[in-house]
Amino acid sequence: MLKKGKLELTWVGKYDREENLEPRILVEDESKSYGDNDTGCMLIHGDNLLALKALEANFTGKIKCIYIDPPYNTGSAFEQYDDNLEHSQWLNLLYPRLKIMRTLLCDAGSIWISIDADECAYLKILCDEVFGRENYRTMISWQRKYSVSNNFKGIATISEYILVYSKSEHFVVNLLPRTEESISRYANPDNDPRGPWKAVDYLNQATVKQRPNLCYDILNPNTNEIIKNSVKAWKYEFTTHQKHVEENKLWWGADGKNSVPALKLFLSEVRQGMTPHNWWPHDEVGHTDEAKKESIALFGRENVFATPKPERLIERVIALSTNPGDVVLDSFLGSGTTIAVAQKMKRKWIGIELGEHAYTYCKTRIDKVLNP
Repeated sequence: MLKKGKLELTWVGKYDREENLEPRILVEDESKSYGDNDTGCMLIHGDNLLALKALEANFTGKIKCIYIDPPYNTGSAFEQYDDNLEHSQWLNLLYPRLKIMRTLLCDAGSIWISIDADECAYLKILCDEVFGRENYRTMISWQRKYSVSNNFKGIATISEYILVYSKSEHFVVNLLPRTEESISRYANPDNDPRGPWKAVDYLNQATVKQRPNLCYDILNPNTNEIIKNSVKAWKYEFTTHQKHVEENKLWWGADGKNSVPALKLFLSEVRQGMTPHNWWPHDEVGHTDEAKKESIALFGRENVFATPKPERLIERVIALSTNPGDVVLDSFLGSGTTIAVAQKMKRKWIGIELGEHAYTYCKTRIDKVLNP
């Protein structure tokens, strides 16, 4: 029965299975277990809806990051999942699973969902309902291909997407480590003892008329010239400017005669990490060819997994959303990339996979990480 009073995505069968799913328990296969049982890491073989239901008993509110790469519903051939479903069937596949995943997330947790353009719009609206539109964080564009065939007709698709939602407002994304390229933007042409710095524009985008409180005269100490801002306002209030002068933070160019100053922003003053953004190029997080080469190296050319994700992509997701010791969950585990990367990054992990892939790919892969 459709609920009234709010906007939501509806489809045939949306509420059919909601009330029929009974609690489940997980049964350990000791012959396939490895190491300390108290690590909190689990590889689960079975239907992911039933497995997620079973996890509710001990993991409600404890998962820090969920990454899933569900079938894109593009008609591609998958041994373990039907990837050619009518829209309502595809939504029925995801809806109950997403609802349980939300209960498993801790208040500071987040979910990252790989998807392509075919179902992205439907998935966005579905996640708005399950996680709350206010908890939508971003949609990341991942550059999955590094080249385009000249024989392709039309507009080539070289990217996929990752939808990111949080459990609540308590989610805080981690910073990315600074790259050599970002550090190279800082230099020290005047041998300032405070170290490398970069010049920051001292002019405001606003005009003098728009921000009259940011209009004042500035003295160039090298030429004794009075600089008047007749068009653009300064960025900083006069008291802040005085502090910049006292701390010798103004740069007037190599010859000291620039028409306006720049502010010296020292590397030691900025955050140690970089703010992440939603464009992830292949040179930073890998591409599909890289992922296939990783799969061949692990399983051989005859057993290469059909749609792997590169380890660097999953590493970026886990780095931004978790810290060492946090629990990462992937309920569409595929070839086991998520749990392998989580193990390498000293995170606890739970992976769920249907069919023999749980053994032929996932267990084989994690065994190689645990026993290199």
